Amino acid sequence: MSQQNNSSYGSASDEDVIDLGALLGVLWRKKFLILVFMVLAGALGAFYATSIAVPKYRATTVVLLDASGQQLLDLSSVLPSLGTDSEAINTEVEILKSRRLLERVVNVAGLTEDPAFNGALRPLSFQENLKRKLLGAPERVVPSQEKQLVSTVNALLSRISVRNIPNTYVLQITLETDSAEKSATIADIMAEQYILYQMDVKFEATKDASEWLTSRVADLKLELEQAEARVSDFSTSSEAVSIESVQALDRQLKEARDRLQTTRATFAEAERQLATLTALEAASDQDKADKAGDARLTTLLRETGSGPAFDAQFAQILARAQLQAQRIGAQVQSLAASIVEREAEIATQSDEIIQLQQLSREAEASRLLYEYFLGRLKETSAQEGIQQADSRILSNAVLPNFPSAPRKSLILGMSLILGGMFGCGAALLLEMREKGYRQANDLEADTGLRVMGQIPLLPTRGRRTGLEYLAEKPTSAAAESVRNLRTSVLLSGVDKAPQVIMTTSSLPGEGKTTVSFALAQNLVGLGKKVLLVEGDIRRLVFSQYLNVTDAKGLRSVLAGDAILSEAVIHDEILGADILVSEPSSENAADILSSPRFLEFLGTAREAYDFVIIDTPPVLVVPDARVVAQHVDVVLFTVHWDKTSKTQVRDSLRMFETVGVTVNGLVLNQIDPKGMKRYGYGDAYGAYGSYGTKYYTN
Repeated sequence: MSQQNNSSYGSASDEDVIDLGALLGVLWRKKFLILVFMVLAGALGAFYATSIAVPKYRATTVVLLDASGQQLLDLSSVLPSLGTDSEAINTEVEILKSRRLLERVVNVAGLTEDPAFNGALRPLSFQENLKRKLLGAPERVVPSQEKQLVSTVNALLSRISVRNIPNTYVLQITLETDSAEKSATIADIMAEQYILYQMDVKFEATKDASEWLTSRVADLKLELEQAEARVSDFSTSSEAVSIESVQALDRQLKEARDRLQTTRATFAEAERQLATLTALEAASDQDKADKAGDARLTTLLRETGSGPAFDAQFAQILARAQLQAQRIGAQVQSLAASIVEREAEIATQSDEIIQLQQLSREAEASRLLYEYFLGRLKETSAQEGIQQADSRILSNAVLPNFPSAPRKSLILGMSLILGGMFGCGAALLLEMREKGYRQANDLEADTGLRVMGQIPLLPTRGRRTGLEYLAEKPTSAAAESVRNLRTSVLLSGVDKAPQVIMTTSSLPGEGKTTVSFALAQNLVGLGKKVLLVEGDIRRLVFSQYLNVTDAKGLRSVLAGDAILSEAVIHDEILGADILVSEPSSENAADILSSPRFLEFLGTAREAYDFVIIDTPPVLVVPDARVVAQHVDVVLFTVHWDKTSKTQVRDSLRMFETVGVTVNGLVLNQIDPKGMKRYGYGDAYGAYGSYGTKYYTN
């Protein structure tokens, strides 16, 4: 049993498991509460949809984007054109929702004069009037025209939606207002202004391009004139040069260089010859004749020999060699000077040709650029009169016949769903706030102990009248439930029926004393001799059942002032002997722990078939734990839907601390009407729906 208790309220893993069956059971038991929430929410939703919500009408204008890009003139580099990718289409969607375009729509449609869009024109609401009267708020300040325009654009922006139909170039412009005509009109105006906006953008672009091109063409024309003037001035100021003349000079330079090379070789030979002849002046005549290389000189030496004629001839040869060397040397100098002059002339003319070519190229580039921009200017000027938009209206807005909002069926459905959700939440919240037990299986599952009896709430007010009711209605559901408790108690023993039975509870007021009286009454019905002992010495309540005062009781018996047979009171309705308690200055726990009390129990066991001891609540005083160690059966009473789970667990744990095992539980004072109210119906324990055929209440 201890292991059962530990597993029942000591396992954290079991608490983490969600029992769907139990959850659904809670919702089913609270179905009427959930239904009430759903009905209330549905009624509120229906009232809102029919009486409070303002009908809204939705109209849609369809615009087709012209993605072909066909133009009379190809001016794509000057004018903006619509792209064909998704980014370009999404850009057009954002343009349709841009504030600049919406300002045009507001101005054309005159929405600043419409109270539906301009909040400054709407009268003060009831809350605003009440606030101004109670709190003395200042008078309403009319905002400026600029602020009214901003608020109107914001209102229009909140009422429009623009979407692109997937995989198409079609845009849908949808507007929702409180008027069908207004929705259709503004939707069409918005589409028209979008097309005009495209035209204006192109016109402005063309105009700006024309102005820029005109200015640029004028600048290019001036630059071209200046470039051509520079070419003309340079041609006039410089000599007439050409590539052909430079090439001719180059050929002449080459020929002069060749001649200079040949002349230099001849000059070198002449100088060598002159040096040879000069060296022969001191030589013999024979050497002169041999080395001078002159045949006449050799002939003179052979015919006349040495003499004046020979010397004269040699001198003449030497003079002629000197003259030849001087002449050739002069030619070399002349050719070298001529080459230097030609090279300078060629360099000068080459520089002039390069400058002329540079000026000519600049002039040609200026001419080409001027002609290009002049052509673009003419094309742009021609385009100003033939502008066309990149979109067109595919379908105008159709006047709606029915409001698009509020969607009454949707509101009603959502209201019912929300009501059901709130109802389920309330049901679960109420279930979570429940601290007591309503069903025996919940009590058994939580404690690990079996429920021996389930006793309904007696249909009486007084304690004594309750006993009278059980005596007068032996076939009632209450009396039958006590018999079931009696049977469970008698069968709880292994070898023999228990003789000493103790009843207790967690706190006062849970009906344990009534259970004790009822059980004693039923045991008497078996023809047994029963003693009912008032073990709650601190709180004397038996007198309320018996209407007796100043009777000797338990304290007198324990003190030896009276014997048990003299102290007991026999009640005719109950049929059992009753031993009440007396006021005492001694501690009750000490009295019940004394050997005298054990002797008393022994005497009672010998004199009676059954002894029932009604003890104080466990959580209040320790008396019950003291008595429980000397009895055969411990019955623990739990008040239906009142005794909290914590109180039950703490009470059972206190019994465990002294090594006492509670044998059974009694779920007491069950309210059948409360069971129905909580959704458990009539099927509960011994007084279910079939009990009416057997019970006489």
